[in-house]
Amino acid sequence: MYAQPRGGWIEVVCGPMFSGKSEELIRRLRRAIIARQRVQIFKAALDDRYSNEEIVSHSSLKLQAIPVENTSQMLDMLDERSEVVGIDEIQFFDADVVPFVQRMANLGKRVIVAGLDLDYKGEPFDVVMRLMAMAEYVTKTLAVCARCGAPASRTQRLVPVNERIVVGSTNVYEPRCRMCFDPDLTQMMQLDLLSGIPRVNTSGTDKGMGKERKPESDDKA
Repeated sequence: MYAQPRGGWIEVVCGPMFSGKSEELIRRLRRAIIARQRVQIFKAALDDRYSNEEIVSHSSLKLQAIPVENTSQMLDMLDERSEVVGIDEIQFFDADVVPFVQRMANLGKRVIVAGLDLDYKGEPFDVVMRLMAMAEYVTKTLAVCARCGAPASRTQRLVPVNERIVVGSTNVYEPRCRMCFDPDLTQMMQLDLLSGIPRVNTSGTDKGMGKERKPESDDKA
């Protein structure tokens, strides 16, 4: 796939929801496993939408992973013999994940991380932004806009919740292109609820509420 650098390196796979980030992460990690490399895979324990102990793509690809609450727990569970380290949903981790990933690469490991680059308002997740700047390789994946079919780089939240972190799938989010994305939609939906004005379901899906969690800091997502 790439010319291999000397020592370790960092690969970042980022983009909106439904753009194939986890699928690409699984593909790269499976190739490393086939190559008989020592692979260790972590996922944010917060993301239990499909499985507690697996990375699962929206296309139902799966790979066993270790769920961790934070970077400190991941460090405790790290096998120093690992040659390849994979981390899914990197935006859910605290700010300490950035020096952790840097350290792993400096120790000669290949580190592959996947996650959202932008939140529901279209603002960058700090840990992902920083890792993109530090990485040797960055892959930006795009989805298909649910409104017009154009390439989608944003994630539209479809429920009236303002918490930055709301774990959900098609019942809570849909991919949107730059033109169809509305960062103020959530706020308008909340105002509609307060005023008693019903909002029409524009996506054709049931808008069930997602699971909320407040980040511990501005860097944790």
